[in-house]
Amino acid sequence: MSEDVQPLWRPSPQRVAAAQMTAFRHQIAEQYQSPLPHYDALWQWSIDHPAEFWSAVWDFCGVIGSRGEGPVVDDSTRLPGARWFAGASLNMAETLLGPGRDPEADALVFRAEDKVRRRLSHKALRDQVSLVAQALARAGVGPGDRVAGLLPNMPEAVIGFLATASLGAVWSSASPDFGVQGVLDRFGQIEPKVLFSVDGYFYNGKVHPCDAKVNDIAAALPSLTAVVRIPYAGAGPETPKDPRTVSWDAFLAGLDPAPLAFTRVPFDHPLVIMYSSGTTGVPKCIVHGHGGTLLQQLKEHILHCDTRPGDMVFYYTTCGWMMWNWLVAALGAGATLMLYDGSPFAPDGNVLWDYAQEEGCSFFGTSAKWLDAQRKQGLRPIDTHDLGRLRVIASTGSPLVPEGFEYVYEAIKADVHLASISGGTDILSCFMLGSPIDPVHAGEIQKRGLGMAVAVFDDDGKPLTATKGELVCTRAFPSAPIGFWNDPDGRRYHAAYFERFPGVWTHGDWVELTPRGGIIVYGRSDATLNPGGVRIGTAEIYRQVETLAEIREAIVVGQEWDGDVRVLLFVVLTEGHVLDDALEGRIKGRIRENCTPRHVPARVLQVHDIPRTKSNKIVELAVRDVIHGRAVRNKEALANPEALDEFMNRPELRA
Repeated sequence: MSEDVQPLWRPSPQRVAAAQMTAFRHQIAEQYQSPLPHYDALWQWSIDHPAEFWSAVWDFCGVIGSRGEGPVVDDSTRLPGARWFAGASLNMAETLLGPGRDPEADALVFRAEDKVRRRLSHKALRDQVSLVAQALARAGVGPGDRVAGLLPNMPEAVIGFLATASLGAVWSSASPDFGVQGVLDRFGQIEPKVLFSVDGYFYNGKVHPCDAKVNDIAAALPSLTAVVRIPYAGAGPETPKDPRTVSWDAFLAGLDPAPLAFTRVPFDHPLVIMYSSGTTGVPKCIVHGHGGTLLQQLKEHILHCDTRPGDMVFYYTTCGWMMWNWLVAALGAGATLMLYDGSPFAPDGNVLWDYAQEEGCSFFGTSAKWLDAQRKQGLRPIDTHDLGRLRVIASTGSPLVPEGFEYVYEAIKADVHLASISGGTDILSCFMLGSPIDPVHAGEIQKRGLGMAVAVFDDDGKPLTATKGELVCTRAFPSAPIGFWNDPDGRRYHAAYFERFPGVWTHGDWVELTPRGGIIVYGRSDATLNPGGVRIGTAEIYRQVETLAEIREAIVVGQEWDGDVRVLLFVVLTEGHVLDDALEGRIKGRIRENCTPRHVPARVLQVHDIPRTKSNKIVELAVRDVIHGRAVRNKEALANPEALDEFMNRPELRA
């Protein structure tokens, strides 16, 4: 990629000077007498001096706790197995609820479509966390015990997480749209002691009751001592329930708010259990620790996103996606969290922009797919909404195509930092992020994250620049998982990330490192296409296809065919269009013209829906299994498993 490509946005000198990233860079340069004239120099320094860097992050970001006498890291080249802050004692909830907050200022703002509006001050949040922590302790929850939440993105989810963390117990959550088996595939492995649930939830103007589902789930979890039912959606009379079920009020009965007590734990003490997508089998239970999660997420909010006290921070997410955990950490930057439950489109596609305008949102996070849907609908918030306080728009979940970048600046806001970010559930943070002191280029994540030794490898493990390859991390980092649940010898953990290149984290993304230090993501490497032995990232094809007005969305997979692989493209059309020869010709012509002949699909086929996970990621591997007649091992992980039916036994795939 040419270095003279003009950026879509460049921060003003005033904005660069005021950025917390700039203050941190100057502090490091002065403290260590090291000239650091720009971000790339700071990034290199952070990789070369990991102990000094992460110690500085601890101080700059205001981590509360004792660092102890041990080394910051025993061996940063040992991956896995490096030990961070061996003598430390801390609790993530203590930092997130730290002193200095205005007790009457908002900590949480909540909306559920047009059904519910609530606000909680910092004092109210602390009081609620105190009550729930006491109630959990009364229920026998202590350090290491698991507490689960089958909850919408609502205040009680944040309260439950913080209360659980404050005790040194382990939190795990899923969204209430999961089916019974999907929940049991997750919570059944970790044996929680307490389950928080709701009577129902809202989506697209409708109430979806949950009591019957929760009864079935609880009956299959003998480890539970209490099922705490939160009245929320007014889903009607309670159905017959598990005898361990108590209401939220009954669970807290007889308790009064008290000064918060935080159980300080070692740096690598378990904090939260996340889950892999589960589309190829029972989800892996990924265990993350207090210290690494806190340091990474504070670094990302404060330095990379420039989040400040008083900011209004929003991310459209459910409690089943890692971005929910990431959002909650913005409390540690002094921000107010904007929570939302429901459809991001109801009733007319403007609901999130309405929310952003009314609350003066400063950070707006969403998925690349949602931005693309907004573009396809022709929505232009720049003309309809006052987004004057909005400084950052973040996008993740899948690669944001160049046209998506351009849409943000043309139709949402011209002067905004568009931060495409990427990492994942595996590290509960990001490998690649935005930089508030650098320009934004279309289709490109700005920078590798500070302290993250990200590189691109070829098949032989040699580093690449300006050539596509495997995303890897070559040095230890503090938010690497503690391990997998029920994996005592670490074999499954090692196989997941370290088998391909020993001693190097292999993330599974197919990417390119640009000469200016940015990153282009082409898709998951396990979903790359390989016609004629040439590896092709699926995002390259999506970029061309989804710019066509006739195409609402698409999914592309490789089919084993005649000793090779041929490319299949399935498209969902916008209303009023049909897949005729002319449209198919336009699709193939655009791909051929802007990619290569090898990118051109052998078949273009229409479907009415595309299967996706609960966090709205399309599942190329499941479609690939279906077209080859292989069983999809865990349909419970999908939000719409019925969509797979249209891909089965199609005669076009046999010719």
